[in-house]
Amino acid sequence: PAAVAAQQLESHAQGHSLVLVALDGEVVGAIELQPTIRPEAQEIIQSLHARGIETVIISGDNDAPTHRLATQLGIDRYFAEVLPEDKANLVVQLQEEGHKVCFVGDGINDSIALKSADVAVSLRGATSIATDMAEIVFMDGTLRQLPTLFELADDFAANMRTNLLAALLPGVVGIAGTLLFGWSMTLCVLLTQGSSPVGIYNAIKPMLDERKQREQLSA
Repeated sequence: PAAVAAQQLESHAQGHSLVLVALDGEVVGAIELQPTIRPEAQEIIQSLHARGIETVIISGDNDAPTHRLATQLGIDRYFAEVLPEDKANLVVQLQEEGHKVCFVGDGINDSIALKSADVAVSLRGATSIATDMAEIVFMDGTLRQLPTLFELADDFAANMRTNLLAALLPGVVGIAGTLLFGWSMTLCVLLTQGSSPVGIYNAIKPMLDERKQREQLSA
């Protein structure tokens, strides 16, 4: 009916979705759905953008409400009217563009995409298949810890680079010293072994920092 079509256009223009109810092949009613934005969403997206992370919405909803939601939140890119299996294809497409994809989902229709992503994140209270597919589940049921997740990943990568440097540099210096300056093997061994405590300390430093923070909070 023309009235229903007009209502559908108006609903989409407002960023809402319209579910039609039919009986015996005829439309007898409609249910208008308004998306609810999580309170923490805007802050999280701003934090991710500050870290240079591109944000993308992959939604099964119509184009108009998805576009409106992406605009409200400042999302970089969006894909609308996407079927569950096509969500996974879009994840693969982003990966082929050279991106590492962290996919956040909580529904049954997100499960295939979660499996395809480099990092899969879900929430407590999500569907069981989503939490089963996820590598990380936020137990507070919100996305507030998502920026912290990237901070931990960066800290871990920096820690690994430092440990690698501490492991390799003494050996390189020792070989160069032996060839160029005639250092003894004993000196080279001492130099190499002397770097071990540095690597050990650097490896356990995150644990020590966490313990210190807990002590400060409990004081």
